[in-house]
Amino acid sequence: MSNNKTFGNTLHSSSHMEYLKALKQHRLKIKLSQVCVLLGFLLLWEVAATLNWIDSFFTSKPSEVFKLIINLSRDGSLFKHTAISVFEVVMGFVIGTILGTIAAIMLWWSDFAAKVLDPYLVVLNALPKIALGPIIIIWAGAGMRGIIVTALAISLVVTILATYNGFKEVDEEKIKMLMTFGATKFQILQKVVFPASIPTMLNTMKINIGMSWVGVIVGEFLVSKAGLGYLIVYGGQVFRLDIVMAGVIVLAIATALMYQLIVWLEAKFLRGRQ
Repeated sequence: MSNNKTFGNTLHSSSHMEYLKALKQHRLKIKLSQVCVLLGFLLLWEVAATLNWIDSFFTSKPSEVFKLIINLSRDGSLFKHTAISVFEVVMGFVIGTILGTIAAIMLWWSDFAAKVLDPYLVVLNALPKIALGPIIIIWAGAGMRGIIVTALAISLVVTILATYNGFKEVDEEKIKMLMTFGATKFQILQKVVFPASIPTMLNTMKINIGMSWVGVIVGEFLVSKAGLGYLIVYGGQVFRLDIVMAGVIVLAIATALMYQLIVWLEAKFLRGRQ
């Protein structure tokens, strides 16, 4: 009996190890495929520009763009522009997340207020807030403050709606059970609603990273004298497409890194809950 049990445990352990190995190989294949797609695109772009399949005046080419990125890095200007944009994004993202979460809590707390404000939130969410950029800049002032407010305006409503919907989707039976034991509304929020909504809030933060970058770039297009948005606009004004593409590539890298940071925090949180 003991031998059979030992054999079963060994078989189970062996099968589990094979499953983990296959899973790791599958993830590795996905990563390699992603890298190959990117390298293939860059190679095709380089060849097409070199052989004049496309006009390199309008599209530039990877070798020129990467050469420019190295030169801008050496004189420090690229780090300056990137640091300014990242700071503006972080400020807009953090403020938007905090204010949006507080507003969502207030809506969950007062069903009457939620019903009154619901149509206005829907309209604000559907409104093309980028078109309001010039008005926001005038109200908030030119410079970094106006850019941060633009990022905040774009991400705030999304945070409120997504977080509030996450609060409403919490299991009603758990809430009723706590109410029968005499729990206050704050205790229900603290013990059930807020913890259960954290995955939804993390997903909302992933969306807000992109939304905050949109707001910052729009603001920098309008009034900034520094930042990645300014770099892109300047390149377009002087017909230097290598500068434009360098700004876009650095912007994509910065956005991807910030997104991956939230993904890492989400994975760490979910692993902790498990």
